[in-house]
Amino acid sequence: MLSDLARAFGQLSDPAARGVLWRALFFSLLTFVALWVLAGLGLSWAGDSVVAWVKGLGVEGLLLWVVELLFGLAWISALILVSFFLFPAIVATTLSFLLDDVCRAVEARHYPGLPPAREPPLLEQIGDGLRFAAVTVGLNLLILPLYLLLIFLAPANLLLYYGLNGYLFGREYFELVAARRLLPEESRTLRKRHGGSTFASGVVVALLLTLPLVNIVTPIVATAFMLHRFEKLRRRG
Repeated sequence: MLSDLARAFGQLSDPAARGVLWRALFFSLLTFVALWVLAGLGLSWAGDSVVAWVKGLGVEGLLLWVVELLFGLAWISALILVSFFLFPAIVATTLSFLLDDVCRAVEARHYPGLPPAREPPLLEQIGDGLRFAAVTVGLNLLILPLYLLLIFLAPANLLLYYGLNGYLFGREYFELVAARRLLPEESRTLRKRHGGSTFASGVVVALLLTLPLVNIVTPIVATAFMLHRFEKLRRRG
């Protein structure tokens, strides 16, 4: 696994891979800007409602200012926390639409003898990307209240975060990469047969996505890494 990860980082020297990275980051940034704007509008409305309610209780002056300040700090902190937890899901979802370009670059460099990969129809690619988005972002949002409840129990919330995203990334990345060489039922069978290995690979991806600076290049590294893992497992049968 470590050798596959090292080769995946080496893929960053490929101009084709770097081009995909810039596109993925651009679309991810647009997604986050849209989310921040929507969250800001929603929280601003909620803040106005809270201030109006507090004023209705007869609170004024310095105490009212303190309430406004605390609410502002609370929603900014919550926005930062939610962005941290959703960053891996957003970037991974964005890259799922560009994954084929990365795979071609990796195969040209490390597996030149492979026959041409299956070209999934456009609707299938869109469907896979939307499914990835729904599963990854949806489950992270669903589990977000539990993240917040466990915020002061560092081992528990980290285990939950890496366990959930390790499973998601291991499953989704593997099946997206495998879909280029196998039929959907074949890729699922192979993944389940090597469930422990794909889960461990997914945890590695989730860990890389939470490391500052490293997470910028992780989408490319993760795709290349999972392709190397897939080729090894496929050769084992």
